[in-house]
Amino acid sequence: MVKQIMLVLSALILINTAYAAEQNVTLKTEQGELAGSLLMPANKSETVVLIIAGSGPTDRNGNNTQMTNNALKMVAQHFAKDGIASLRYDKRGVAASAPAAIAEQDLRFEHYVNDATGWITYLQQQHGFKRIFVAGHSEGSLVGMMATAKSSSAGFISIAGLGRSGDVVLKEQLASNPAVFEQSEPIIDKLVVGETVDNVNPLLNALFRPSIQPYLMSWIKYDPAKEIKRLSVPVLIVQGTTDIQVKEVDAKALSAAYPKAKLVIIEGMNHVLKDAPKERMANFATYMQPDTPLSESLMPAMTSFIKANESL
Repeated sequence: MVKQIMLVLSALILINTAYAAEQNVTLKTEQGELAGSLLMPANKSETVVLIIAGSGPTDRNGNNTQMTNNALKMVAQHFAKDGIASLRYDKRGVAASAPAAIAEQDLRFEHYVNDATGWITYLQQQHGFKRIFVAGHSEGSLVGMMATAKSSSAGFISIAGLGRSGDVVLKEQLASNPAVFEQSEPIIDKLVVGETVDNVNPLLNALFRPSIQPYLMSWIKYDPAKEIKRLSVPVLIVQGTTDIQVKEVDAKALSAAYPKAKLVIIEGMNHVLKDAPKERMANFATYMQPDTPLSESLMPAMTSFIKANESL
């Protein structure tokens, strides 16, 4: 019994020395406050990573109403264990950032970019971090890429980020269902040229309802392969081979557009950064497994990139 107690105490000591308690932080915007978590390592860090979540109503931990995987929370905890601070936040309108919600018809992609830029300034001015790396996951990759270009960040990490514009990827994803694709393609083509579509089949409302079309137009006008060329900082591009949402071709498109970037392809890693087979149902199962660890090669790749570029 005594031995068991000692083992538990030892584990608690290891956990407590890995990182200090999380600090809840807020960022004021014109529409309301955004909420986030600043996680510091046990030893003071002058380097911090801003972690940006992907598309949809995703919170600071990488979760939403449809999935709970804690992927981004795990990323932050691993960074702390490696002596690197991080800040992750709920997207505006989500969870504790609900007060900053914007009506769907008024929301634009640029709102997310401005939010990320605001957090970078906050980390510089309120906490005095000397080196800020930006890590964006999925749609957050483009958000982070554009925020990095507008700020004095030390480096950028794209995690499962698109390398092609949204209209191209949407068509590719919908092509597997010919009936849906036939109705969707004309809508996408209209959005590309800045025209909205009033009459949308109710079956397509989840994707193309009129109130969300302005946001889609504001997103698809940006080509990640062009935006990454605006950067002048070290870049790491990370992509998994069993990601069924973003393909390796996207990572390679980013790499080709920014040849100085380091490209890391992780065998067996899916979109929520966990090991999974390519089979669709088994792959999606990990989206609802909050205790499944991150793919083993992910954090060493990101940590080594940050450590190698801290002194630049």
